[in-house]
Amino acid sequence: MHIHILGICGTFMGGVAALAREAGHRVTGCDAGVYPPMSDQLRSLGIELIEGYGADQMALRPDVFVIGNVVSRARLADGTPKFPLMEAILDAGASYASGPQWLAEHVLQGRHVMAVAGTHGKTTTTSMLAWILERAGLAPGFLVGGVPLDFGVSARLGTSARKLFVIEADEYDTAFFDKRSKFVHYRPRTAILNNLEFDHADIFDDLAAIERQFHHLVRIVPGTGRVVVNATEDSLQRVLAQGCWSELARFGAGGEWQAHGPHDAFDVLRQGERVGRVEWALSGLHNQMNALAAIAAAEHVGVAPAEAARFLASFRNVRRRMELRGTVARDGAAITVYDDFAHHPTAIRTTLDGLRKKLDADGHQDERILAAFEPRSNTMKLGTMTAQLPWSLEAADLAFCHSGGLEWDAAAALAPMGDRAQVAGAIEPLVAQIVAAARPGDHIVCMSNGGFGGVHEKLLSALRATGAAE
Repeated sequence: MHIHILGICGTFMGGVAALAREAGHRVTGCDAGVYPPMSDQLRSLGIELIEGYGADQMALRPDVFVIGNVVSRARLADGTPKFPLMEAILDAGASYASGPQWLAEHVLQGRHVMAVAGTHGKTTTTSMLAWILERAGLAPGFLVGGVPLDFGVSARLGTSARKLFVIEADEYDTAFFDKRSKFVHYRPRTAILNNLEFDHADIFDDLAAIERQFHHLVRIVPGTGRVVVNATEDSLQRVLAQGCWSELARFGAGGEWQAHGPHDAFDVLRQGERVGRVEWALSGLHNQMNALAAIAAAEHVGVAPAEAARFLASFRNVRRRMELRGTVARDGAAITVYDDFAHHPTAIRTTLDGLRKKLDADGHQDERILAAFEPRSNTMKLGTMTAQLPWSLEAADLAFCHSGGLEWDAAAALAPMGDRAQVAGAIEPLVAQIVAAARPGDHIVCMSNGGFGGVHEKLLSALRATGAAE
């Protein structure tokens, strides 16, 4: 089969492309501003990439066009289609499908799907679960919305005799012609509901609308399946109250699965009995909860909790999750720069709070946290959650916001932070602000769900101009 993918450089669609190529299909694709790292990964697989969405791509005559949710019927200011290829597909009556639909029909059919859903932590928890199964010798397939450091790729078919497939299950809509959440296509036998709060204000009116989509997911888990759910989330309890027909495994306070001990070394308890111990380099309550979810899900396919906990000791996380980008020596101490994917206020707060607790636990209470962030997600661009920004940044000593492209006043939103917050409309002045404020021992956390204009390397270069790189 020849498939041509529209929006191929997105993390999810790029993963679909990699899986299709591994399965032996001919794969081509297009995107606006074909960009790394996905473009590099796809070209290394022999996938032809085309810049833009020109209607001339109809000449490829694929068996099916696979449509990413970046594609719409939108028109430009002059009235011409933003995606002329999509218009040509519709005019010609050509065969097309969404990415999740194609994946469900051609990859997931007949497999034991293990889906990880939640507002936060999906990528990390999916990677943890895939790593546990890998270490257990089960060779799972997976599709992750990032690049797990332990695998080096975002997707693979796997060679599991039990046909296990772990997938990051996104609640965002499927395509312009299918407004259901992506995850309803996956038909999991094991489903993790990690957490749930309001997000994606561009497509959901309120939290109740997202809860309905999560219940659609719960509805399709078979009776012999397992739903692993965060017991501390009221929103998820409301989802379950709408009906659940599968085995429940609840984690966190009030659940059967709990953790006892500090976040980097804790016992795993099931119904009060110690069944394993996790000792690892990760920090934060969120990662402790992610671990409980992964361990409870892995048990459903036969991995003993003690083994799963032991395997997590070697888990190296995912790129862009508090990923160390470099250090710069200055006056006998180091300034450290991290990259993190956090973009929702809760995720920002969780990331910074986790770093603060780790520094305190390690005896570095005097070291400062400098938070640099850009409100880039559709929800944040709409200004829906601006009131939560000061709360999200409480653990930071200083905050620096990139306000370029925003239609709301970032300085006004951050005014409650006083002189702890600065705003810049472009990357260069933002870097200058951070460099002027930085001092030995600082930890600079750059947070965005995009490339952030290469701020990490620009920061390191500017800092090195006044100090020797380690």
